[in-house]
Amino acid sequence: MTELDLELAQKVLDGQPFSVLLKARITAFGEGRAVLEIDARDELRQQNGYLHGGVIAYAADNSLTFAAGSVLGPAVLTGGFSIQYLRPATGRALVAHAAVAHAGRRQAVVRCDLRMVGEDGEGDGEGTLCAVAQGTVVAAQRS
Repeated sequence: MTELDLELAQKVLDGQPFSVLLKARITAFGEGRAVLEIDARDELRQQNGYLHGGVIAYAADNSLTFAAGSVLGPAVLTGGFSIQYLRPATGRALVAHAAVAHAGRRQAVVRCDLRMVGEDGEGDGEGTLCAVAQGTVVAAQRS
């Protein structure tokens, strides 16, 4: 297994064209955890001015996968995930905090809290919880 660190995790993220389009960044990585952040720019909002649910789902998916990859190794794929939207996403930036709940040799179950921070998304100092997600991440099979 190749040892991963925050700098290498950001390089992997930067290798994903869609992540570059969203200007996503990893701000914490390792030991079964990952934090992914995206600024809430106008072009990422839906018609009512809230951050689009697809952007929130992307952040959940990628943060779940990076958190699992810190335990399972760099070659991982999302097996599936579910997301529950709790309130409209308003604020300056989306912050996705993912943590491995359980990991085996080939798969991990990961949870993620998605919060909006800044402006009207301040909440309790950690941001306003707008969605929660849980997923299964699997080690990729080599052909």
